[in-house]
Amino acid sequence: MRIEPRRVKLTTRTSIEISRTIPHARLKTIGAWCFIDHFGPTEQTKPMVVAAHPHSGLQTVTWLFEGHIEHRDSVGSVQLITPGQVNLMTAGKGISHSELSMEGAKWFHGVQLWVALPKQSLDIDPFFEHIEQLPRLEMQGLRATVLVGEFMGHAAMAKTFSPLLGVELVLEPGTHKIPVDAGMEHGLMLVAGEVVVAGQGMETSSLHYFEVGESELEVIVSKAATMMLLGGEPLQEKILMWWNFIGRTHEDIATARSQWNKREARFGSFEDNVGGWIPAPDLPNINLKPR
Repeated sequence: MRIEPRRVKLTTRTSIEISRTIPHARLKTIGAWCFIDHFGPTEQTKPMVVAAHPHSGLQTVTWLFEGHIEHRDSVGSVQLITPGQVNLMTAGKGISHSELSMEGAKWFHGVQLWVALPKQSLDIDPFFEHIEQLPRLEMQGLRATVLVGEFMGHAAMAKTFSPLLGVELVLEPGTHKIPVDAGMEHGLMLVAGEVVVAGQGMETSSLHYFEVGESELEVIVSKAATMMLLGGEPLQEKILMWWNFIGRTHEDIATARSQWNKREARFGSFEDNVGGWIPAPDLPNINLKPR
């Protein structure tokens, strides 16, 4: 299945647009991966500016190809992320954070991914991980960096709560057969380059989905390419995702929204160089249901 991206403006305080593939009407999740955004490459004439905002019931994974972002959050983290490093924020019962791209790099380019926490982990205490040393391997014109999970015997240190895989692949021209766990579903997203997957050329930011059962993914590369490989065991529960919150019931979402907009203690607070905060929008006039 091929999922083409849609363009979404990041915030009202920046000119940056991102390309989003999931969630999509035809594909809600890949394992517990529930949100895939690809931003850039764009010249940093205006920075990425995302004021304080909340999350609950999920993890965020930030991975950069170019540029630098300062992350600050309500558990006390102040962290600069650069290419080749992972920022993983586990929201659990609630966290707030801001993001600001920094001067010093001409181009800004990366992905941000969300992971839905399983029901039993929704209310864990929030925490933040910054991981600089990641497993890397090379084989037959392929270089892989493992962000999350295990790939070809190389395991990442990032803490996850369900079986997941997240890998950056850098592929030289030629035909590549990428071994994967047949018990997982997978997605390949094209970051840059020219490739053919399942007999079709891929556009930048598009994603090709593979159902459970595939043990090898074939990619034909005509121009050196970078791709994100994401996988996971299929979710065995329905989730409810609205704005920056993930829960299981309408009440989960409504309560989180109310507590954030009232600036209650659940999501904490912090100081940053952005200023202000982003209020949650109005709920729709329907009862939200998991799917």
